[in-house]
Amino acid sequence: MSGFRQFILRGNVVDLAVGIVVGAAFSTVVNDFVKAFLTPMVGLATGSVGDFSTRTVRIGKTDFPYGGFINGLLAFILTAIMLYYLVVLPVNRLIAHFHGKDDAPPPPRRECPECLSSIPAEARRCAYCTAVLPERSE
Repeated sequence: MSGFRQFILRGNVVDLAVGIVVGAAFSTVVNDFVKAFLTPMVGLATGSVGDFSTRTVRIGKTDFPYGGFINGLLAFILTAIMLYYLVVLPVNRLIAHFHGKDDAPPPPRRECPECLSSIPAEARRCAYCTAVLPERSE
């Protein structure tokens, strides 16, 4: 039982559980936003109500309710667009802002005379073949 307790109280398990709960709540908010605002805008653009859930096509004696699929597809596309522009892009910009660009040039390199591997110019021994390297004369 103590092993199970240690497993559950590990930080990454608790973080994962919190992430799932927050993700589910966020998903509900995004879905409601899509249903309340974006789907009606699609309806305005297409000249209909924006709710395609009652649309069906009858083939023979069978009804195919394709409207639910169209609603789901629109909700998925609009949700993906919203998440990209409202979450992914700002987070990427924030990460780039805090990490900044690595302006340091790479250290100079030279080739090992024995194995021809690229090694740091300041090295005294090759990391690949362990040959002792001659001193560099500048």
